[in-house]
Amino acid sequence: MHIPAYAYDTIRAAALPRLPTSRHVGGLDCCLCDKSFGEDLAAIPLGPTPASGLFGCRPCLTRLIARARRERDSALAHDAKQARAESVAWAPVRERYLSRLDSVRQAAEAVAALAEDGDIEPLRVAWLLVSLESSYTWVPDAPEPPASVESGGSELRDEAFRLSLAMITAREAVAERLAYHLLNEAQPSEPEMCEELECPEGCSGRHGFTHIDCGPDAVFGDLAEHGINLEQPEPEPLPPQLAALLGTSEAEERHSPLPDIEEDAPFVLERFGIDADDTDVLVSAAAVGLVADAWREGPLDVIRAADDGPNDGEIFAQSVDLYRRARSALWAARGDGPEALLAFVAVASDVDLPWAGGSRFTLRTVSESAAEFVQHVDDRVWFTAEVMREQGWRAGLLHRAVSAVLKAPTHFGMPGWPGAVASAIERLSLIDRSGAPEVLADLAAVEASLLKAPDQLGTDALCWISHHSLLGQGAQ
Repeated sequence: MHIPAYAYDTIRAAALPRLPTSRHVGGLDCCLCDKSFGEDLAAIPLGPTPASGLFGCRPCLTRLIARARRERDSALAHDAKQARAESVAWAPVRERYLSRLDSVRQAAEAVAALAEDGDIEPLRVAWLLVSLESSYTWVPDAPEPPASVESGGSELRDEAFRLSLAMITAREAVAERLAYHLLNEAQPSEPEMCEELECPEGCSGRHGFTHIDCGPDAVFGDLAEHGINLEQPEPEPLPPQLAALLGTSEAEERHSPLPDIEEDAPFVLERFGIDADDTDVLVSAAAVGLVADAWREGPLDVIRAADDGPNDGEIFAQSVDLYRRARSALWAARGDGPEALLAFVAVASDVDLPWAGGSRFTLRTVSESAAEFVQHVDDRVWFTAEVMREQGWRAGLLHRAVSAVLKAPTHFGMPGWPGAVASAIERLSLIDRSGAPEVLADLAAVEASLLKAPDQLGTDALCWISHHSLLGQGAQ
């Protein structure tokens, strides 16, 4: 006889109040009704083993199982009714809280927009922030959803996080507006500059500014005046190849990392067929160099050598994808400043992001620590940003472009890439491709993909190409 799991508690409650006798334990009498077992009344073991413990008869167990089933169904109905009631009660509580978060978030976004709008008086902007902070303070703690409500808390946490980000943005906007307002108010009047600046009639002669670039080290000197002495970060040294080409000594590097980059780098690039005056070509080469310096060399070699590291095809595909991102970030840095390079860092050092080309590899899955790799990416990109701050956007491009011609002269994005592809297709047509991925069967399509978007061929195809050295070392 099968006894369902939900019935054991009911059977145990019926049997335990009685003191078992030797006949109960010996399997002679039913422990529930005391009737003797025989030909017409079989003994059904209740455990702990089939041969020991207590025994019950079929009529008693059938009755108790039916009772347990009724109690279970009644409890389920009661639980469902209670869950519906809790859900109905939770809905307005949740909506009120989310509505409050959304209202304050919209207010924070509006304050940030007004702070950036020069038409609003600074004093009014300050009051807006004070009233916003008060509204934010009055946001109640997140209510706890009932246990019967699934995933009730995650949405509340997400909306609270969005509000926190909006508050940070608003505070930054107001702080910047008020800081520059104080600085501008402290400046003396210079009416003699009005004609040169083409000021409108009625100008007071006080000419404000909205952006000041003090360079990378000014803050350390300013803090020293207040008795706070911090060690300044040292600039990144030049690559040995570039230092040799430019004739730069270690002492010169320490005091001025790129003293003659604007004069000497164009000659280096010209030797490799790159016109430094062609901005589009220069940005492409700089993107290749940034990927090579910040991502491809150094700690990635250790990760690649691990048993669970990426293969050659995955590295090839990811380098192509990062080249595009580096190129976009470098163009953005021209107008938005070096901080735009952080968009490249966010992707290049993301340990949870699957790599390009259909790969499932992520840095977090590899056995080798990715911490050194992430720090390496951040340091190299930081140095490029510092060069741009100190010597201008073009100097940063020249620096990384020289790295590209030395480390990856025929990589995707370089002027030598089409030639490398043509040579690879010619060699591909001559070798046995019977074991190659199917995508490599159509050579015309392969050539078109390599020229436009190599990562679209997939990591298997790129790995096969890499293993047969069809593109050469400088192209991968």
